[in-house]
Parts: sequence; structure tokens; C-alpha cells
Amino acid sequence: MPKILRIINRFNLGGPTYNAAYLSRYMPSEFETLLIGGNKEDSEENSEYIVKNLGLKPIIISEMKRSLDPLQDYKALQKIKEIIRNFKPDIVHTHASKAGAIGREAAYELKVPVIIHTFHGHVFDAYFSNFKSNFYKSIERKLAKKSSCIIALSENQKNDLIDKYKICDEDKIKIIPLGFDLSKFQENMNAKRTLFRKKFNIDDDEIAIGIIGRIVPIKNHTLFLNSIHNLVQKTDKKIRAFIVGDGEDKHKMEDYATKLGLTWTAEHSLTCTKPQIMFTSWIKEIDYVNAGMDIIALTSLNEGTPVSLIEAQAANKAIVSTNVGGIENIVIPNKTALLSKNDNEFVDNLIRLVEDENLRTKLSINGWEYVKSKFHYTRLIKDMSELYYKLLDKSKVKF
Repeated sequence: MPKILRIINRFNLGGPTYNAAYLSRYMPSEFETLLIGGNKEDSEENSEYIVKNLGLKPIIISEMKRSLDPLQDYKALQKIKEIIRNFKPDIVHTHASKAGAIGREAAYELKVPVIIHTFHGHVFDAYFSNFKSNFYKSIERKLAKKSSCIIALSENQKNDLIDKYKICDEDKIKIIPLGFDLSKFQENMNAKRTLFRKKFNIDDDEIAIGIIGRIVPIKNHTLFLNSIHNLVQKTDKKIRAFIVGDGEDKHKMEDYATKLGLTWTAEHSLTCTKPQIMFTSWIKEIDYVNAGMDIIALTSLNEGTPVSLIEAQAANKAIVSTNVGGIENIVIPNKTALLSKNDNEFVDNLIRLVEDENLRTKLSINGWEYVKSKFHYTRLIKDMSELYYKLLDKSKVKF
């Protein structure tokens, strides 16, 4: 029975957590999986419920934090090495940057036969200075040489890793998109829409626009607020905007909304019953959020595979997004989403969607058919199982 040690940065709300959870829960019975991860950051929603609801009991390595900390990183490395010695995995599969660095180093030092890393995104663009970015790229190149396989989530991400950042050669990369259980986004949609819109006092003729995710610099909520500011000046349509999530930039974005002259309200506040912007904080029932929205937006400066856009398509919602990272590989441009090359085009696309109900309908009707099989977890499990056996055979591990 092949043993897999799966290591993830932390259990925060997003694609990496779902990916690690489904791969740990639903791999064929001939695989034995142990899941470990670090602690979430204080500004993030605790999403350990995702793995616990699947019956998983992950080991938490408290020293494995997102930020660079040589002492804590060393302690995390030693803990992971001890787990490897005891569990004796045939495969170590890491997810995201910090887990990828510490986990692969530990696996390499202890001669684990197969070492795999999934890039759920990267920190090479829009996160740090050129010096830091080059430093992280040099680390990733060294780690890639210690890896049996690198998994990219999209064709664009694969091309970036090979050509733009020169992390490894093409023969080491395999494209395996994320997989989710998306069925809930098609269930009881009208009832969910009614409940969400009643809770937030959204009239039937109001167009609800949502952006879902961490409120951090890379997500570029400034562009979202600027776009809403432009929108209210140029349309006669009734609109409401919802920022669903939390993070280090939340108060900064609240202040910026005030500076723009937009009315806004934070969660649990009754100071304004119909604000132009509603900061809802995290909402676990994201299927209710999508059901209640008319447009889902994304303004990121950099992305891997944004879950919010996959879920938006599963809920048959029109999308407006920046065109960065692997986004154009997870939507159908001009059929499920309007993609924008720059800020001005994003504003124009948002205005088009608000003004043109037929365009919103056109973009929404194709979403579910596109994502229901391409991004379902059963496809993810099949692809990953095939890769594991191929790499095990190549490493001469027999069972």
C-alpha cells in the first residue's frame, strides 16, 4: 500500500485547502494518506472545518508559518523529518510555497522515493521587491531539482514556470487542475438567492456585485472600489457591492471607500440599511453568496487558480476579472467571463455587465456546463492516482 504524506501551508479558505482535503479523503483505498499543515494567520478564516467535515484529522505543525522565520522554519523542518521517519511515506506531496520548501527539503534529506510539489500560485510577481522575488525564484529552482514532479494548475502557469521564471524544464511539469464538489452551487438556487437577498436587504431590481477572498494587497480591492465609484457615477441602475472576506487591508479599504465618498457598512452594523458597499467578513455558506449575486468580480494582480471564479461559474454567474496568472485557463473568455488587461478596461467591462442584462445572461448560462466535469474532484483524484503510480514505477517502488 503506497503511503502519501501530504503537506500544506495552512488550512485557510481557498483552493489549496480543498485540493489537499479531497486528495486526502477520496484517493483510492490502496493509498494511505497522512495530512499535515501549519496554522492559519490571525486575519484568515479558520477553515479546518473543511478537512474535519470530511472525517480527516490533520497534524498541525504550529511552527510552519507563512512568513519567513529561520528559527520556526528549522523547528518545522525537524518535526516534519520526524514524521517522515515514523510514517515512512513513499510519496511526499507538498502544496503551496512554505510547505513546498520545508516539506521537500525534509523529504529529500530522508530520501523519500517520490517528491511532488503543487504550485497553487507563486510569489514571483506583485508580492515582493525584485530582490526578494529573485531570491525566492532561486530557492524554487533548487527545490525543483530535488522534486520528482512539479504540478501546475493551468497551461499558463506551466508556461510561466518554464519560460518566464525558469523554475524547471518542461519534462518535469504535469498539469493537473484543481477539483471540487460543486454540486451545492446548483441546488436550491432560488431559495438560497431569496434568503441571501432578504438578509442583506437587496431589492429584486438591484444588481448585486460581489468580490470574494482575502482582503490583502495582491487581491487589489482598490481597483474594485474605484470601479464601483466610477459605476455609480455612470449608471442609472440600482447596484449594491459586497466585499466577502477579511484580511490585513480591510480597514484600509474601509477608509478608502470613505475617501471615495461611497457609503459602506461592515458586518453586523445597522448604520446604513442600503450601503453601496457591504463588508460582510467571511461567509462559510458561499453557495448562498453566489446565489444572491448577479456579478462576481476579481481584481487580483496575480493569481494561480482562483476558486471564487470556478464557484461563480458553477452557480451560473457572470464574471468580470483582471486577466492575470491562470485565469484565462479556468474561464471561457467572452462566454463565461469578461477579462480585462488593465484598470480602465475592468471598469468598462463592469459597466457593460451592469447596463446589459442580456450580456449578463449570456455569460451566466455557460458556467455550469464548463466547470462541472473539468473541475470536479473525481477528475482530480483520477489524474493524481495515475501520476502517483507512474512516478512510483519510475522510482522502482513496488507493492
